[in-house]
Amino acid sequence: MLRRLALGSGLLPVAAFAQPAVGGGGAEMTSVSAAVVSGACIFGGALLGMVLGKVVPPEHLSSDSRDAIKIGAGMISLMAALVLGLLVSSAKNNFDATNAAITQGSARVILLDRVLARYGAESEDVRRDLRSGVETNIAMLWPDERSADSGLVALEHSTAMERVLEKIRGLTPRSDAQRALQLQAQQLGNDILLSRWVQIEQAQTSLPAAFLWILLFWLTMLYLTFGLIAPRNGTVTAVLFFGALSLATAVFLILEMNDPTRGAIRISSGPMRNALEHVGQ
Repeated sequence: MLRRLALGSGLLPVAAFAQPAVGGGGAEMTSVSAAVVSGACIFGGALLGMVLGKVVPPEHLSSDSRDAIKIGAGMISLMAALVLGLLVSSAKNNFDATNAAITQGSARVILLDRVLARYGAESEDVRRDLRSGVETNIAMLWPDERSADSGLVALEHSTAMERVLEKIRGLTPRSDAQRALQLQAQQLGNDILLSRWVQIEQAQTSLPAAFLWILLFWLTMLYLTFGLIAPRNGTVTAVLFFGALSLATAVFLILEMNDPTRGAIRISSGPMRNALEHVGQ
């Protein structure tokens, strides 16, 4: 439902999620825009409920009617809470899985460099390419200025690991030890590439726009009922506003953690930069 661990670069299995399409007409809405729209709709529902509370007949808001309204609001609240909890948990799991993939991929790159170092001086050119590829991937994933060719788009077309593997295959071992090291290096490279393409395929399922709109509808109706039966004063209005703001930030959190290589909440570049310090040394 949420995008799973997505794209690896040519060197490291790295997740890069496209923002879920939550707008119509094929357009994508950013996490900030989605949070603003959500907060406006939810708080707007509360204000509409307050307005309706003034015009509906008094008998419709009697004690028995309020009890019935509270029961309905409780059911909506329960469903919305379950769905929000599920989405936040799924987004956090995706974020943690991406972080783990970065760490594991960085460790594989360090191990690959160590294997090549043990192979001998003939592998120095391959190690330089490996280091250059790590530098390029860091620049694409954590650029100083985000561009259309950074992140997911750039990594998808990266061929750094393929070039490294071609050079590993082109090595000419002179002993059984070198031959074993060459096979180990090829296996490590193939494992990284396999992980990359598995992650790319898993990334094809996105969060449906209808899912977010239905959840937003539930929350808006919930706050409409709150506004309908709540006293009309500044304190109540402020509490409803901050409640709507909290729910809007939950939507923001879900979308941000679902795209851990972009936006305000991003995975750390620490493991890759640590690998860069070791590769080629």
